Amino acid sequence: MNWDWLARNASEIISWTLAHVLLSGVPTVVGLALSIPLGALASRYRWAYPPTVTIAGLLYTIPSIALFVLLPGILGTGILDPINVIVALTLYTVALMVRTVADALTAVPPDVRQAAVAMGYRPLRRLITVELPVAIPVIGAGLRVAAVSNVSLVAVAALIGVPQLGQLFTQGQQLDFYTPIVAGIVLCAAIAVIFDAIILSTVKLATPWRRLGRAAA
Repeated sequence: MNWDWLARNASEIISWTLAHVLLSGVPTVVGLALSIPLGALASRYRWAYPPTVTIAGLLYTIPSIALFVLLPGILGTGILDPINVIVALTLYTVALMVRTVADALTAVPPDVRQAAVAMGYRPLRRLITVELPVAIPVIGAGLRVAAVSNVSLVAVAALIGVPQLGQLFTQGQQLDFYTPIVAGIVLCAAIAVIFDAIILSTVKLATPWRRLGRAAA
């Protein structure tokens, strides 16, 4: 490991790391926000489940590099505009999360749903205050997969010149020098671990009754 090279390029590496966090974090949050109503629709209306899940699955099969190249023409943005990466990864997050959200809401115990109906909860209120809280652990598990996937996919954008940690991989390959590659792997893994820890902590905070249940047991 060439520590001198890392020291000389520290400011650029920090800038790329912050860009990587932004480009992978924003699509994860936005994709989740879009997936919840789509998943709720697929869960509530069974006729909507097959087409929604099928379209989401097909969307995820599109190669990321193809989306990065095609989106500028669709959005009217520049090829190096970070918004292309954010939109592409948001689509991938939705593709991963729609089925997870739909299945999580469908798995809510019928007696819980019936109790909410008996208390006079209308569908929207029941979804927000009863069904979603019960489904949070499953949704959180799916979001952990989506977040880690986004951290990995962002690096592909280095092939079209978007600045982020993927630049370390291209530099290492061009220079036949392993230090940038190792640094990129370590930093990407660190971002993924941090995202995972944030999601796990959020799920725990949002489901305090699970901790109480385990304590009582």
